[in-house]
Amino acid sequence: MMTKPKILVTSAAGNTGIPTTLQLLEKGYPVRALVRRDDHRTQRLRDAGAEIFIGDQYSINDMRRAMDGVRRAYHCAPTAPNGLHFGTVFTIAAQEARLEHVVLLGQWLSDPNHPAVLTRETWLNEEVLGLLPDTTLTVNNVGWFAANYFMVLEPVAQLGIFPMPLGDGDVKKDAPPSNEDIAAVNVAALADPAAHAGKVYRPTGPELLSPNEIATILGKALGRRVKYQDISEAMLLKALKVQGFPEAMPTQLRLYTDEYRRGAFAIHAPNNVVRELTGREPETFEAIARRTVRTHPDAVRTFSNKLKAMGNFMRILLTANIDPDAVELRRDHVLLESPAFVQDSRTWRERHDPDAGYIPDTPEPLARKMTA
Repeated sequence: MMTKPKILVTSAAGNTGIPTTLQLLEKGYPVRALVRRDDHRTQRLRDAGAEIFIGDQYSINDMRRAMDGVRRAYHCAPTAPNGLHFGTVFTIAAQEARLEHVVLLGQWLSDPNHPAVLTRETWLNEEVLGLLPDTTLTVNNVGWFAANYFMVLEPVAQLGIFPMPLGDGDVKKDAPPSNEDIAAVNVAALADPAAHAGKVYRPTGPELLSPNEIATILGKALGRRVKYQDISEAMLLKALKVQGFPEAMPTQLRLYTDEYRRGAFAIHAPNNVVRELTGREPETFEAIARRTVRTHPDAVRTFSNKLKAMGNFMRILLTANIDPDAVELRRDHVLLESPAFVQDSRTWRERHDPDAGYIPDTPEPLARKMTA
């Protein structure tokens, strides 16, 4: 009987790392899970049969040890500053280990001209990995995750308000995929590199939804009426600060909500990627929401939780406005002289937009070089 190759999962305790690890284990693959700390998420992976490697993913020495004896890997950079540093460490170690195949978590927005430095770093990581001579690559270019909506689950559950800066509540702007479906695409590519090498996939949910429809679905899952509230960018930045997000992250997230309002995530959505790669239908947002509220502490409606939500709302109102441009300058972000949102970028449109020649539901080849 042929032994299945060991697979490394980076950021294994994260939103896509956990389901990718669990699904690989279910298929009988030995998995080494790279995590930063030993906590309840790590214990869940250990209990499922994963080999746990606790280390610093920015350390080349730790990454080399994590790749010892590994043949394939899921490369998921942390949603944090220094993603390019992590990607470079991973790529060097992957070349030394002569990995046969890597699946990279990319971005639907990935483009060298984007105003978000995290998006440009994602594009650079993809391009550099594609240069490895002995390693094939599949890119999972996921768009707006279903999980993003649960960042505001507390006011949704406790106050009946779904507050996000998503623009007109009646315009359908997103077909959100679940973490589990994103992971299933990873697993399909890791299990059969020959079939998926050199391909770029963008998994979506089954239906294009408007913010008002998302609010209604959240209300169904919670058993209460929920109303969408289109908040300002300034309010979003203050809310993220109150939630404890690192200073640099709000500067990037506000650019992604700008893309959302512009309709970038509605392009080529929904599609058949999950069905074609996994043989099953993608999860509906209602199924995702019902599963989330069953286990999320913020979804439990109690008097104390309502008081906490109201207190957090007051903290947001009292928090001083944040200047994202000043934050980027203070943190020495690499800023472009003439950045472009995706629908204004010719290189992005040529690689992603059906109106510019991209054929929907046909896997996009990685080997493409576009002029600027």
